[in-house]
Amino acid sequence: MLEKLNLIYFDEIYHLMETSFTPDEYRTYAEQKALLQLPNYQIYGMIDKQHHQVQAFIAIFEFERIVCIDHFAVNPAYRNRGIGSKVLQELMAMLDKMICLEVELPSDELSQRRIAFYERNHFFLNPYAYVLPPISKGRKSIPLYIMTSQRFITEEEFQTLKQFMYTKLYHQKDFTTVKDVKNKNFKINEKEGIAYGIEDKRY
Repeated sequence: MLEKLNLIYFDEIYHLMETSFTPDEYRTYAEQKALLQLPNYQIYGMIDKQHHQVQAFIAIFEFERIVCIDHFAVNPAYRNRGIGSKVLQELMAMLDKMICLEVELPSDELSQRRIAFYERNHFFLNPYAYVLPPISKGRKSIPLYIMTSQRFITEEEFQTLKQFMYTKLYHQKDFTTVKDVKNKNFKINEKEGIAYGIEDKRY
């Protein structure tokens, strides 16, 4: 059963972040731990009570009308048992509001499998270019896509959500410069140095 995790599990959770994500996708230890002081930031998880291990965790920012997943990972020792799907389904049932998350571009088999996993769990891939700003000092920006539960979002909704995330999650005004984006799913407005999805007809 999904439960709210307390501070005693943080070191184990952070280790899972380090082994599950690239360094550009998570904050420093101190910065990540400091988020627990925010009233709208929570870490939920499933615990193996017998072995006192975290089976999976999902860290979220919860707002009035939307939930943003910050990190989600399953302990390698417990993968391929349906735990990841169970975490998502229980979270959606518990919160009963739209949930959004960031995913890598479908540039290889692994990233395509991750997207397919979320699609099987009723998330929708929105075809608009999005850039994760540097999440911490020394980190790099990452071109990503946003997936949402319940339904696809319109481009107008996406732009609103993007600005909301930049402001509330990353404390950025508008981070859209992506000099290193070379994926075929993106095209570049050279004058502005901004990336847009292939579906964006403005450029």
